[in-house]
Amino acid sequence: MTDTTHSGGSPTDESRRSPLTKRSGSAATRGRTTIADGVVEKIAGLATRDVDGVHDMGSGLSRTFGAVRDRVPGGSSKSNVTRGVKAEVGEVQTALDLEIVIEYGYPISEVTGDVRENVISAVERMTGLEVVEVNIAVSDVKLPDEEDDDDNDDDQRRLQ
Repeated sequence: MTDTTHSGGSPTDESRRSPLTKRSGSAATRGRTTIADGVVEKIAGLATRDVDGVHDMGSGLSRTFGAVRDRVPGGSSKSNVTRGVKAEVGEVQTALDLEIVIEYGYPISEVTGDVRENVISAVERMTGLEVVEVNIAVSDVKLPDEEDDDDNDDDQRRLQ
């Protein structure tokens, strides 16, 4: 018969286990996970672009610089996925600022609401962080008769 009492100095079954077999707490409490701002920015950028009515992201100036950077060999070290996205990441929460271009004809309030919903869902699901706010600045409206920046890039490449 095994003595499981603590009196009298008898060792219990628990105390005879090797230190390697003892487990204290769940795996979630055995270390720390940090998530970089850029990770959240990429997730938010992709989630934003998935919403109908979002034509592009970033201001006109940042889109122009991005197009130039993309044309220079080796010039684009950062993907344009994060253009127009700024994240501030804490230990358990994050806040996001987005700058978007909306396609003409789409209701701005509906598009921005859909963007918020999609971004919050994607970021919280993938990172476990609580999204405390998603601020959206609509910097432009893409008119049907305007050429895309991508069309201009293709034309310029053909001319070279």
